[in-house]
Amino acid sequence: MLTRRRSRRTWRSPLTLRILAVNVLVLAIPVLGLLHLEQYRESLIESELDALRTQARAFSTTLAGSAVVVTQDGEEKLLPEGTRHAMRALLPDSRVRARLFFPDGQLMADSFVLMGPSGQVEVEELPPPRNRGAVGRTIDRVYEAFLDWLPRRRELPLYEETLVQDAEQYREVKAALSGEVASEVRRHRGGGLVLSVATPVQRYRQVLGALMLSADGREVEEAVRDRRFDILLVFAVALAVTVLLSIYLSSTIARPIQRLADAADQVRRAHGRRQVEIPDLSRRGDEVGDLSAALKEMTEALWDRLDAIERFAADVAHEIKNPLTSVRSAVETAARLDDPKQQKRLMAIILDDVQRLDRLISDISDASRLDAELSRAESEPVKLGRLLHALVEIHRATVEETGGPAFELQLPPEEGRAGAEPGDSLTVPGLEGRLGQVFRNLLANAATFSPNDGTVTVTARKEQDGVVITVEDEGPGIPEGKLEAIFDRFYTERPKSEKFGTHSGLGLSISKQIVEAHGGSIVAENRTDAAGEVSGARFTVRLPASQ
Repeated sequence: MLTRRRSRRTWRSPLTLRILAVNVLVLAIPVLGLLHLEQYRESLIESELDALRTQARAFSTTLAGSAVVVTQDGEEKLLPEGTRHAMRALLPDSRVRARLFFPDGQLMADSFVLMGPSGQVEVEELPPPRNRGAVGRTIDRVYEAFLDWLPRRRELPLYEETLVQDAEQYREVKAALSGEVASEVRRHRGGGLVLSVATPVQRYRQVLGALMLSADGREVEEAVRDRRFDILLVFAVALAVTVLLSIYLSSTIARPIQRLADAADQVRRAHGRRQVEIPDLSRRGDEVGDLSAALKEMTEALWDRLDAIERFAADVAHEIKNPLTSVRSAVETAARLDDPKQQKRLMAIILDDVQRLDRLISDISDASRLDAELSRAESEPVKLGRLLHALVEIHRATVEETGGPAFELQLPPEEGRAGAEPGDSLTVPGLEGRLGQVFRNLLANAATFSPNDGTVTVTARKEQDGVVITVEDEGPGIPEGKLEAIFDRFYTERPKSEKFGTHSGLGLSISKQIVEAHGGSIVAENRTDAAGEVSGARFTVRLPASQ
């Protein structure tokens, strides 16, 4: 049962999808690596921390020089009120938050907490208003999800702030109270960064407190975000170009292959020859063009084979019908006759026709198996000299018993090879049994047409393009205009003395088929004498020599 092959659109072709996937993957892998930007992010963070360290050192030096008082006991300490005024004067940038801690860890001052008539007022900087719209919010959500998907080099601690703050909550402040400058990077619950630097406030190497400057890492995240969007923009343009080029590339491959597949499917379903034409893409000069030419040649060979099968079937039917008609007529006639002599003569006719049918069926069976055998069998070196010598010796022995023409074999001598026999260099690749069948047919035909006092000459020689074998007889030759027709199936041109039906007419046809399957050729021609008269027939077989 024939099933219709499902046709695919070019953009849905598996080949298109594979080409697109490979090209996009090759483009996406380096882009994903660039989008990580962890090293770039760390460098920005380090730059911000360096700025905070510089600012903290200057601030702590100013506080140590201007906000320190000496108690009655001679002890130096920071003045809270003076510290608050200094913070407001020295920190015009509201993005940076300053906190000063006593040596015992208690919070002394906070630049985000102002003192007023109603008490303390906490100052908090609000982010600028953002009217992103639905598309912008969607992009933000996708970006945040993408950031969560990207791997990070380190897990940042969470920034937490209680109502009552002390140095125990901040490791960098504890380090500053011990006389060291320390920094810390934390993350907000909302996903942002908090950068902080703590430095000791010292006077004559005495630690009077710890100053912690902290800033929002929004600029770092925005810089990384801008860089990522720049990369994504370039990636989007490159992706669009890659997709278009991939579709174009796949269309130059998938679409012609789809056309060839559709044409092959139509050929499979066609009921008559020449109803479907295979697209000719050989001008492309690539593998698809080679495939198109191969499919076109294969289709032509297929139709030729089908035509040959049809002709062969018609010829077989015609050849078998003739003896069957004769047998039927003889049987019907014998049933009506009472004369034993006439019945015996009719039975002899029936026997001859049955034998003729048997020969026909045997030769037809051999011809039908020939293609399959030649395609499956493995070639091996065949020494034609020894094969021809054996066949000629068989015919010579037959002539001695039954009479007939003499047989002469001419082989090239083997020089410089110890123990070599004439013709040993005449080696061809092929099937010895089938090549023997060819030369048996040629020798049998030559013996049939040659007179009893004639000579059948078999000559073999080696030429540059292979091995040439000729079989010559001294018979009447081939009728004018029949040099090609004698190789047709069921063609017979036998001597008048030969009994009708002795041969099926398939011998030369099978011989030609065998020779051509071995990559050779066979031709027939008439020999002429000095006066220009036909003096016999000559069959020439050319076979490629072994490498």
